[in-house]
Amino acid sequence: MAQRRRQRRGTWTPLLLLLLTGPAACAASPADDGAGPGGRGPRGRTRGDVGADEAAPRHDSSYGTFAGEFYDLRYLSEEGYPFPTAPPVDPFAKIKVEDCGKTKGCFRYGKPGCNAETCDYFLSYRMIGADVEFELSADTDGWVAVGFSSDKKMGGDDVMACVHDDNGRVRIQHFYNVGQWAKEIQRNPARDEEGVFENNRVTCRFKRPVNVPREETIVDLHLSWYYLFAWGPAIQGSITRHDIDSPPTSERVVSIYKYEDIFMPSAAYQTFSSPFCLLLIVALTFYLLMGTP
Repeated sequence: MAQRRRQRRGTWTPLLLLLLTGPAACAASPADDGAGPGGRGPRGRTRGDVGADEAAPRHDSSYGTFAGEFYDLRYLSEEGYPFPTAPPVDPFAKIKVEDCGKTKGCFRYGKPGCNAETCDYFLSYRMIGADVEFELSADTDGWVAVGFSSDKKMGGDDVMACVHDDNGRVRIQHFYNVGQWAKEIQRNPARDEEGVFENNRVTCRFKRPVNVPREETIVDLHLSWYYLFAWGPAIQGSITRHDIDSPPTSERVVSIYKYEDIFMPSAAYQTFSSPFCLLLIVALTFYLLMGTP
C-alpha cells in the first residue's frame, strides 16, 4: 500500500512541475529567443549567456513605451536633436550703384559723389520682363516716395511710397496726390516687396507692372513722366508732410527704357550754382581784373 502511494506521488510530481513552469516556457518562443540548431540564442549567443541577454533590452510594443523611446532618442540624447527651425530670412541686398547708367537708371540727390547709403535721396529703376523694379532710399526714419506726374507740380500724381511703421517694418503703399494731400489707394500695383530700416535710413525695393488697365490713380510706365522725389517723417505708420518745402524733381520726363545716372546737388551744395551767385562771382572777377576807376 505504501509502495503504491509512493508510485502515485512520483507520478504527480512531474505533472505539478510542468504546470508550474508551463507559462514561463510558453512565453519564450523560438522567434523571441532565437533558438535554432545547436541551441544558440539571438545573435549567436548561447542560452546560458545570461549577461548578454540582460544587456540587450526587450522591446515593449505598447504605445507609451514607443513614445517614450522616441522622445528619449529625439530630445534626451547626450547632445540633443531638436526639430529643425525655419531658415533665416534673407537679408536685404544692398543697392548696387556701380550699375547706374549701365543696367539701370539712377537719380541721386545730396552731396556730390554720394551713393544709395549716403545720398539724401536715391532712386533706381530697371526693366525686368514685364515689370519695372524700383529701389528707393532716403535719410529719414519715416517714408520715402516717388511720384509719376505729367508736370513738375504736386497734384493728380500716382505715388509709390515706402513707409516705416511703429513695428519696425517697411511697407510699400500706393497713394494718389489730391492737391497737396496724399490719399492712400487700396489697389496697390507693387509686388515682390522688401524693405529695411537701418542707420536711420528707409530703403526698399519693389516691382510694378509696366502696363496696367487704364485708371486715373495708376499710370502706364511705358509712357514718360516727370519723377517727383520726396521723403519725410511718419506718425504711427502714416506719412506726414515732406522734409523740404520744394522737393526735387527730374528736369525732364523719364523713360524707363533709357538708363542714366543723374546727380542733383542738395541745397547745401547749390550755393555756387544759383544765377545770383554766378553773377556776383563775375562782377567780383571783373572788379579785380579792371581795378577801381
